[in-house]
Amino acid sequence: MREQPRPQRQILRQRDIYLPDDLVINNILTRLPVKSVMRFRCVCKSWYSSIKPSDFIDTHLSNYKDSHDINGYVIHMPSVRNTFFSSSSSSNTSIPVCTVAFDRTFDKISDVRIPSDVNFNQIVGSCNGLLCVANSGNVIYLWNPSIRKFKRLPDTLLRRLVNVTLGFAYHPENNDYKVVRISSTPFGAPVSYHEIEVYTLSSDSWRRVETPSTTNVILYDKNFPLPIPLVNGALHWMSCITEGEKSRKSRTIMAFDVNSEKFRKLALPHGSIDENTFQTFLASFKGKLAFITWERSEQPRTQYSIWVMKEYGVFESWNKLCVVPFERVSHCSAFTENGSLLVCYINDQEEKPDFKFVLVDTETLHEKKDPDIQQHSYVANFMESLVLLDGTNMVAY
Repeated sequence: MREQPRPQRQILRQRDIYLPDDLVINNILTRLPVKSVMRFRCVCKSWYSSIKPSDFIDTHLSNYKDSHDINGYVIHMPSVRNTFFSSSSSSNTSIPVCTVAFDRTFDKISDVRIPSDVNFNQIVGSCNGLLCVANSGNVIYLWNPSIRKFKRLPDTLLRRLVNVTLGFAYHPENNDYKVVRISSTPFGAPVSYHEIEVYTLSSDSWRRVETPSTTNVILYDKNFPLPIPLVNGALHWMSCITEGEKSRKSRTIMAFDVNSEKFRKLALPHGSIDENTFQTFLASFKGKLAFITWERSEQPRTQYSIWVMKEYGVFESWNKLCVVPFERVSHCSAFTENGSLLVCYINDQEEKPDFKFVLVDTETLHEKKDPDIQQHSYVANFMESLVLLDGTNMVAY
């Protein structure tokens, strides 16, 4: 019996597919997550050198913002560094970490290692994924957790550092980042003075800037733990002005324009402060300037009143957004980008006071959920970025 001829196996020839580097870098790599981009830097020398320039970093940041306009993120980390550690079965060492989470739910996304050389007790601010942190010794760091790089800023130019307050801003006109440091007299001092310096990332140096033209203004920072808010290209401080023969004191807002590096005054909402007010705060609420008062109330114990300036710089646009009542002692810890208020409840009725973080919806005033934060923590809005990748004097860890 004759054998049937076997069917000839079809041979597929692979075509050589070539994608120009420009196409890969500009249209593919600029749209990938930071972690993937950092891995692809190791593919070849040309990719490594192409990913580092500021043009690539800016394009990647722009693409990230366009694709993440709905979901915002926060980063939170313990205020007591040695009380919150990640544990690893393969290591006997404890590694301090911070947590990246969704800002709407605080559901955890990942843990990020905190560099051991960066000791801080304040988050000065957060811009484009770059954190500015500082410690009580007036040492300031810029830190990008996404690419695991940081830098320590140079020492101050000021003659003395007293009652120091700090602000952190992105300067879009120059595509640069600035840190503002103000040293001033104590609140209530008979004679006021200010010394102000500005650090720019592009020059990696400090320089002195002109102080407010009037000597009867005292800027003070009672915003902790909220950062000094950056709104409409300006940093905002609560301030006290002494006026008239009787030296009458009144409160106002001093706004420092990041571009012109000049101050201007903004009036507080009418009737927002009275004898029941404990403390006042400033914040950024959905990109608008917000003024918050913590005040005594008859029932329940305390409340937060939140005012929002709908049209920046227009006094008449101040609008009382809501009043959030609390049965327990509470501290405003953060505003998320979608407008939720993160509050820390403190139970002072027990021998050992405990605390609890909750997310409050500022529209319904309902507690949205327990964000499962186990330690007193610093909180900041966050995003992934490559900022600092192309910088000098950076430390990788």
